This record gives sequence, structure tokens and C-alpha cells, in this order.
Amino acid sequence: MQNPVELILAKREGKTLSPADIAAFITGFLEGSIPEYQMSALLMAIFFQGLNPEEIAALTQSYIRSGQTIAFPAELIVADKHSTGGVGDKISLMLAPIAASLGLSVPMISGRGLGHTGGTLDKLESIPGFRTQYGPDEFKALVEKHGCALVGQSEELVPADKRIYSLRDVTATVESPGLITASIMSKKIAEGAEHLVIDLKIGSGAFMPDLDRARELAELLVSTGASFGQKVRVVFSNMNSPLGLAVGNALEMVEAIEYLKGNPLADTCTLTTELTSRLLLSGGLAQSETQAVEMIKAAVSGGRALAKLEEIIIAQGGDPRALEDYSLLGTSSVKIPILAETAGWVQAIDARAIGYALVRIKAGRMKLTDTLDYGAGALLIPKVGDFLEAGEPLGEVHANDPAQAEEVARLIRAAYTLSPESVPREDLILDSI
Repeated sequence: MQNPVELILAKREGKTLSPADIAAFITGFLEGSIPEYQMSALLMAIFFQGLNPEEIAALTQSYIRSGQTIAFPAELIVADKHSTGGVGDKISLMLAPIAASLGLSVPMISGRGLGHTGGTLDKLESIPGFRTQYGPDEFKALVEKHGCALVGQSEELVPADKRIYSLRDVTATVESPGLITASIMSKKIAEGAEHLVIDLKIGSGAFMPDLDRARELAELLVSTGASFGQKVRVVFSNMNSPLGLAVGNALEMVEAIEYLKGNPLADTCTLTTELTSRLLLSGGLAQSETQAVEMIKAAVSGGRALAKLEEIIIAQGGDPRALEDYSLLGTSSVKIPILAETAGWVQAIDARAIGYALVRIKAGRMKLTDTLDYGAGALLIPKVGDFLEAGEPLGEVHANDPAQAEEVARLIRAAYTLSPESVPREDLILDSI
């Protein structure tokens, strides 16, 4: 390998790094011969100059080779879903048990909430006793026995990504298409998923501000997956409005359970069905979109999906009584209504501001060491294009500190922009590839 400084300089000037140089740089960082400040400098150079597809594939491969990989028996149809993160995004909680109940094997490695976005692991851990940390062998055994496991990233799988992501987070280099692609794809390839659907969110509550930027990332995800023999489909979804009704860990878990009991909300149903359908089609379990949709409806209406969630909860040490007794998930002593001050159509919602506001009542966190209040959060009713009368509720804040709850209610109210003129409703599914 060249001197690390020479590689940083080469990327800073927009030159292409060879696979051998990328692999050596990653290895040197993990072994300690390349310090964090030099890795940070390379990340910043990549952020500004980008990575071409060959460099992304090489970085993805280096991430994968930094740890163990999982190989499932050939007869299993192994599939997974990834979301780029949003406000109120609890889709994995419904998709995973539905997909597993229909014959897919789902090894889902999820993350924790940070900043304005929530995390699947935090929602699952509102279930008393639910365990999310497993080694690769235990993880594989859970998937083979139960058709699904919902876990956190372990030290054994792609440790390079885990260490480098923590640097990206504190060096303002998260939103690099090449780095995002290597991070997502390395985990999904290492976990053994052959079929992948990615929910790429766009809008005020997402990392991607517009469809053009999102298409660039989507093409990289698809091409990188193809280079490793993985079938990748991308759905572009709207994150200008919080997803569903609930934002907050226990509240979102309740909403997911109610969905599987046959009480879905319109937007979560649309997105869950869209993403699950694409996995069923990719895996060959459905021959048409119509058939896939009917299979999903039957899995929910017949109770198979809920039974699969119960099976997963028990297998991972959780208390299945939480499926009926929601108080076990977390409670709040204060409920503050959020009322519209004027009449009008919802023109815009600053979903990101809502996510950050809820951090104040510990429904989310700003750093991974922050503690959570599982019962804290908000129920938010209107979407862009809905009409509100003056004094009509936007929703309500759930918390355990009255003063903080009032402040969060004020901040959430300020995140809604109302117009005296009619505003068209927005599509939830924007496009797909």
C-alpha cells in the first residue's frame, strides 16, 4: 500500500483508489497502524470527491472481509428489507413477521434511533426481555428455526463498517452515496440475504432531500448488490409526513401489533404491502403483484403474521403478554393535546423538527449512550394536504414530565405549516427501480 497520506491526497484530488489500496487502508485502520484522524481525512475526501462503482464494490468487499459471514442452506429463500430512516417508520415490525409467515427467511440486522430518526431495535426493546444482541451462529440458528430474527449488528459481522460509521457520524460525512452504499450492502451481503428491498425515503424527515439525489444512491445500491449476486429492488417513499400515527418506541410497537391484528393505517399498509410484495416477487413465492398482495392480506387476516411475531418475541426472550397488555411496553403519565391555532390545509410538515423535538422527552436520542423513555412519544394525525379547523387536534404528546411535554407540543405545532388555500395530497410511493 502507498503511504496513507498519499492515498488521502489522491482521493482529495479526485483520483481512483485501487481495490488493493482500499483493502490495505481499511485493514490498517482496524489494526491500529492508521489512526482515526487519517481515516477521518479519507472519509472527508470521499465525501467531496465521491467513489466510482468499482471503488464502492472494493470498499464493500473490505467491509465484508473484516468479519464473519453467514451462509444459509440453499433451499431457504433469504430476504431482507432496509430503510434509510424516517420519523414514525415502524415498517420492519410488520414486514418481517408477514414475510416470514409466507415462507421467506428474514435475517434482519437493524439499528438504533439517533437524531430525528427512530430505530427498530429500540422499538423491539420496549418489549420486556426482548434480546437483540446475538453472535452470528445464534443469529443463523434463529432464522433457520423461526424464519426470522430481528437483531443488532454484532462485533463479528462487518466490524469495519461499525467503527467507520461512528467516525462518519462525528465528521459530517454520513450523507455520502458511496459510503452509504458500502455500509448498507456490506451488512446485507454478510448476513446472507439474497433478495433485498430498500425503502429509500425522500423529504423533510429523510436524509435524502430530493428524488434526483435518491436515484443516484439507488443505482449504486442496485449495481453493488448485482456485483455480489444479490437481487436489489428500491422503492422511493415520501417522508414529508411522519409515517402512520405513532412516533415513539412503545407507541409504534402498539401500532405495529394492531396492524398485525387487522387494524392497519392507510399509509403504513400501503408501504408495507409494496415492500413485502417486492420481496415475494423477487424470491419467486408470488408470480404477480396481485397474487403477492392477496398473500399478504391473507397472512394478516388469518392471524399467521401475528402468530409469527409472537413466535419471534418468545424465541428472542421477550414477554408475549405485551401483544395484549400494551402497558408492559411503556407508559406515560402525561398526555398533552396539540391543537391547531388557525384553520387551513396542511402545506408542509417539518418531520425532522418533530423527531428532534421528541428527543427532549427521551423518545429518541442524540447520542447512543442516551437513555430512552419507551412510553414517550406523540400521536400525530394530519398529513400534507389534510384540512384542519382552528382548535382541531393535530395529535397529542405522551410523556412523563409535564413541562417538557408542553414544550414539545409547542415545537410540534410549529412544525406544521397551514395554508388558507387548498393543498394537494402527496403520493406515498414516489417511484421504484
